[in-house]
Amino acid sequence: MNDSEKIAKLQEMIDSSEKICVFTGAGISCPSGIPDFRSANGLYNEKTNTTYSPEQMISHSFFVQRPEMFYDFYKNKMMYLDAKPNDAHIYFAGLEKKGKKVSVVTQNIDGLHQAAGSTDVIELHGSIHRNYCMNCGKFYDAAYVKNYEGVPKCGCGGTIKPDVVLYEEPLDENATMKAIDRIASADMMIIIGTSLIVYPAASYVRYFRGSNLVLLNKSSTAYDTSADLAIYDDVVNVVHQLK
Repeated sequence: MNDSEKIAKLQEMIDSSEKICVFTGAGISCPSGIPDFRSANGLYNEKTNTTYSPEQMISHSFFVQRPEMFYDFYKNKMMYLDAKPNDAHIYFAGLEKKGKKVSVVTQNIDGLHQAAGSTDVIELHGSIHRNYCMNCGKFYDAAYVKNYEGVPKCGCGGTIKPDVVLYEEPLDENATMKAIDRIASADMMIIIGTSLIVYPAASYVRYFRGSNLVLLNKSSTAYDTSADLAIYDDVVNVVHQLK
């Protein structure tokens, strides 16, 4: 199939599906100005001013042992509070408004799906917008953390931790069960902007039992041969061709 035929096929699949699960990774947020992780220009390939790799600096043990360095990196490289939903986020929220049952299972922590209007969003890796005191449990928003000088502290004196899943930490069991439920019950699954190499999240694809599995990514993945349709393009460019 050529590109236009693939877009027509995708439109046909969307039109004929009632329950659509959209599984997203960093690639859907790149057009909003948030860098991905593993591409040539991604976060993990950036040079840091330390001997530590980005993966080390966003690990649980690093947060515990070197909270100052953790927060310096986290605030500068993972908190993009000025980012706005792009046309891809808006398109999938729009499908919900048109009457489709759309669920979003995302590996992203930016909150842009909700900002676009999607109401059924499962965040596998948490969110920068939720932060809690490790001592008393009080909630703090992202702006408080971002603007706090040094390691953010609660009024009680406790250290505030972002509600994001760091390396060495397990995924939230409730989010995991919800994600598997949405994937297993969907007629159509659209995987967007993820390399599908981060486990266990990537393994959830195997729970899909529907008829239309679509991969929408700038580059190929290990799951391409299992897909009913694979499109290699920027997701915003693709949704601009859909109705």
